[in-house]
Amino acid sequence: MSTDRVLLEVCAESLDYAMAAERGGADRIELSSALALGGITPGVETMEAAREALGVPVHILVRPRAGDFVYSGTEFETMRNDIEVVKRLRFDGVVTGVLDREGAIDVERTGELVELAWPLEVTFHRAFDECPDFAQALEQAIKTGARRILTCGSRTQRAADGLDGLRSLVKAAAGRIQIMPGGGIRANNLLRIVKGTGAREVHSSAGALEVTNSGCATRSDAVFESRVQELAKLLDELAAQS
Repeated sequence: MSTDRVLLEVCAESLDYAMAAERGGADRIELSSALALGGITPGVETMEAAREALGVPVHILVRPRAGDFVYSGTEFETMRNDIEVVKRLRFDGVVTGVLDREGAIDVERTGELVELAWPLEVTFHRAFDECPDFAQALEQAIKTGARRILTCGSRTQRAADGLDGLRSLVKAAAGRIQIMPGGGIRANNLLRIVKGTGAREVHSSAGALEVTNSGCATRSDAVFESRVQELAKLLDELAAQS
């Protein structure tokens, strides 16, 4: 990957999809499970297989359940244990985050997870988008020691609708933390999001869930791979123009 090229992170919920993402040209993979529920921590067997099969950097989602991001003591301990597994398997990063009961970032607890994950880098996930004040949440995320924030920059859950918010976050971050747009990023809006925000990393699930004419949900890793390939090609072409 050219140093001028925007990094493409692809979210995958299985080993087959992760391998398809790598073949398609993803620069980094976020491995999770149950994307239809917003994503939770993948099983140990999946992680072990991914560690053997993948050559690109892989970050593991550490989220014990679907739903809100306010965790009990038992759930928080599960997160700590999962991070220990991620470190033991020598992955490249962790994707996680904790909110308090007011909806703000729980700096103390998230910071504890960041410290535990070291030297792996940590992405504060889209729990950020649940925060009532993005400017405040940005400063709180920085205090946790996280390396980047995954966000759509708006309340709509789509990065294409949050260009102003994303651009403001990139400017306010001023290099102190990476802002990585995510949420509905596809080939038809990728370049508009990159050019409109100044972000140097983007996150996409590449439309992993397909719906057939019968209304049944199906998954095709071949279609997934081609969509990742299309995203990577667009970013390659953009880098070549700069």
